[in-house]
Amino acid sequence: MSLSADAAETLALQALAWLMTQDELVPVFLGSTGASEADLRARAGEADFLGSVLDFLLMDDAWVIAFCDSAEIPYDRVMPARAALPGGAQTHWT
Repeated sequence: MSLSADAAETLALQALAWLMTQDELVPVFLGSTGASEADLRARAGEADFLGSVLDFLLMDDAWVIAFCDSAEIPYDRVMPARAALPGGAQTHWT
C-alpha cells in the first residue's frame, strides 16, 4: 500500500501531535534528532522534518502501537507514510 505525500504528511502531523503529549518521549525525540522546541513549531510543516518524526516513531514498536491505537490508524500505515516522505525510499544496495 502506498500513500500520497499529502496523506503521509497528515499522518506524520498526527504522529507529531501524539508525540508532544508523551512527556517522557519529547526529550528523547529532541535529543535524538537535535531539534529544539522552536524547531518543532517552525518545521512542523516541512516534509523532511515530518519524516524524522516517523523515523523516530518507527524506532520502537511500542511507540507505533501506542500512536496508532490512540489515532485509530492501522499499524501497517506508518511505514508506507514514511516511504512517501523525503528520504523514505528504501535503499537497494545490490
